[in-house]
Amino acid sequence: MELLYKILFYISGFIIVWAMIGYPLSLKFIGKLLKNRRLDKNYNCQPTVTVMVVAHNEEKVILEKLNNIIELNYPRDKIKYIIASDNSTDETNKIVKQFIKEHQNMNIRLYEVKARKGKTNAQNEAQKTVITEYLVMTDANSMMDKNSVKELMAAFTSDDIVYVSGRLSIVNQASSDVSNAEASYWDSDLATREIEGRIQTITAGNGALYACRTKDYYDFEPIQCHDSAMPALYALQGKRAIANHDAIAYEKAGEVIEDEFGRKVRMNRIILKHILPDLRILNIFKYKWFSYFYFGHRTCRYLLWISHLMLFLTNALLLLNSWFYTMIFTGQLLFYLLAFVRVITKSNNKYLTLVYYYCVTILAQWVGVYRILTGKAKPFWEKAESTR
Repeated sequence: MELLYKILFYISGFIIVWAMIGYPLSLKFIGKLLKNRRLDKNYNCQPTVTVMVVAHNEEKVILEKLNNIIELNYPRDKIKYIIASDNSTDETNKIVKQFIKEHQNMNIRLYEVKARKGKTNAQNEAQKTVITEYLVMTDANSMMDKNSVKELMAAFTSDDIVYVSGRLSIVNQASSDVSNAEASYWDSDLATREIEGRIQTITAGNGALYACRTKDYYDFEPIQCHDSAMPALYALQGKRAIANHDAIAYEKAGEVIEDEFGRKVRMNRIILKHILPDLRILNIFKYKWFSYFYFGHRTCRYLLWISHLMLFLTNALLLLNSWFYTMIFTGQLLFYLLAFVRVITKSNNKYLTLVYYYCVTILAQWVGVYRILTGKAKPFWEKAESTR
């Protein structure tokens, strides 16, 4: 049994260290070695585009979003807009209809989803009415930079590129320690995605801003989200999903831990499937860098919840074997104690907040797993009010 404990201990430790430290460092090294691979752009590429905004009860922000999208810097005769309202029961639809009436020259449509089944279902339904060559998707609370569509389209420079993700910029980083921690996470993750994209393909996008060819759109099950499902699907088809971080969307992060925790739980509503969504990913000879990227950036991160538990339990069982196990166990206890101190004291110390934020992220994974196993995972959710 001792041998089994040691095997589980070292595997769990490797997954944690590789996900959080090893993989990002290795990618920076690889990025420097392959620095000649750059993101190509062609600003003469200006195909027809539909900007899709999915909304459920977004009366607080929908008017601002509508005014935002009609100011996009893109040829007026080549851009259309569709608001996919996911069974909204507040004033969202009324506001959109009034806006359309006042801007009849802007080619805006409202698509009303009759049964609320979540964002992905709303996208699936509305997409079937789209006739443009490309589809740009964005959230109701994400304000787009004027050149964002122009930038997204400029990145479709070859037939194998079928998905382009923009950059999410957090506008309220200084508002709270929670939003600051989320912004720090995004800054780190965006750097990773930039390297993945220019070398071969990214492993995930972000729902705030992304684009795909309309003909390559795929009807995913409502429980899934495009952020994680689309890039992996295209990679397995031998196509590319890339990031153009000059295409920017501005959004608020959750300013209270309850909102960020809820958001992370939603992100993990299908975590078990995404650990390894398809065995073909393991074929490094066929999928090359994507296999490496997915294992480091996705598989290991999606295993953090169980890896932390196994590391702690096996470490406790091996505690008396040597000073090494005692030291690691002490380090784990101290790490979790720091998170507890942050809860009790509500300190704004940057390092305590980062430890606390990380522990909340792991806890959110556990809640996601619990909901999956108990059949409580759902494709829709209540919005984080502090992000509006």
